[in-house]
Amino acid sequence: MMSPTATVHALRPLPVERLAVAIATADPVSRAGLAAQLQGQRGMEVVEEVEPGAAGVVVVVADEVDEATTREIRAIRGTGQERIVLLVAKVDDAGLLAAVEAGVSGVVRRSQATPGHLATAIGAAAAGEGTLPPDLLGRLLSQVGRLQRQVLHPRGLTFAGLTEREVAVLRLLADGLDTAEVGRRLYFSERTVKNVIHDVTSRLDLRNRTHAVAYAIRQGLI
Repeated sequence: MMSPTATVHALRPLPVERLAVAIATADPVSRAGLAAQLQGQRGMEVVEEVEPGAAGVVVVVADEVDEATTREIRAIRGTGQERIVLLVAKVDDAGLLAAVEAGVSGVVRRSQATPGHLATAIGAAAAGEGTLPPDLLGRLLSQVGRLQRQVLHPRGLTFAGLTEREVAVLRLLADGLDTAEVGRRLYFSERTVKNVIHDVTSRLDLRNRTHAVAYAIRQGLI
């Protein structure tokens, strides 16, 4: 059914234990056909649903990436499931970006999918890795570069959602400076420093300045 895929990272072997795979589709014929293909793959077991919090992969079957598809992906992620492979008939640039934003781990075209290609994508998702067809990977990278140049950079933002000034404040806090010392170092008032910290914690739903510093470290900003 789908197109050949290029893995974003090197693949690892499937876990020794059987991998639970759930199929999300409203079409019983598509589900039956896909289940038959996957049942023949070593180490995989098709289940009705992956229990919340349990290890497994959900395959979402769709004709295109529309609002209903992204809503379904987000709903699945809302149950705590982060390993989602999208099996889609067609996808344009906007749909690709929407799928990635919604939280898919891999995208496979239905027109070129084989049981082996799909099993590879599922195995990659289970290992915490990603899979995209080569042309989609190139298009995604182009979109990311365009987003940085045309939207984020003119506003002084990074992909982590922080401005250069916010990063500078968090970097000095991470060095152990208090707000007054940060203000003197950056030629800000202490009130301005506190406002920067408040803006960051409020916008990113962080608990306090310590949490904000930890977030910046995890994002590789400081």
